[in-house]
Amino acid sequence: MAEYCPRLLQHYKEKVMPELMKEFSLTNRLAVPRLQKVVLNIGLGEAIQNPKLIETAVTELAMISGQKPVVTRARKSISSFKLREGAAIGVTVTLRRFYMYEFVDRLFSVALPRVRDFRGVSPNAFDGRGNYTLGLREQIIFPEINYDKVDKIKGMSVTFTTTAPNDEQGRALLRGLGMPFRKQRGESN
Repeated sequence: MAEYCPRLLQHYKEKVMPELMKEFSLTNRLAVPRLQKVVLNIGLGEAIQNPKLIETAVTELAMISGQKPVVTRARKSISSFKLREGAAIGVTVTLRRFYMYEFVDRLFSVALPRVRDFRGVSPNAFDGRGNYTLGLREQIIFPEINYDKVDKIKGMSVTFTTTAPNDEQGRALLRGLGMPFRKQRGESN
């Protein structure tokens, strides 16, 4: 019996890795950039007035990611925001290995095309070390979320942490995996 391997991981091993080795003239397979982890985060400042928002965000993020999220808490009190230390202000989940590849595959092929007026994601949201952060305005683009049961539209950030040493290699890795980057002016193909 063959061991399970996500579709995107198979694509990475068979197509993306050899292309990256050729493009950046790498001889060692371990030097080729790869995805390390994907972090999903929903920040809920409104949870100070309505603590029930945290519960719904936890269930929605669990449906989207397939893992149980962690509730993030405030590190210190800020009186102007009526925020107390230890108050629940968001939820986050870190995906690795198979869960990560399954999520990224669903994000690129199912969820992002469902965004209204979608023209691609910005190619400029890299941090200088090959990591990329994508902001989503609404959680309802994921097919796992039942639109009728959503009480409030929540945005989220998706951070792709890679082993790439720079933005150029990180961009090439994500483009090879299927990230729909927006075309820059004067760029062809």
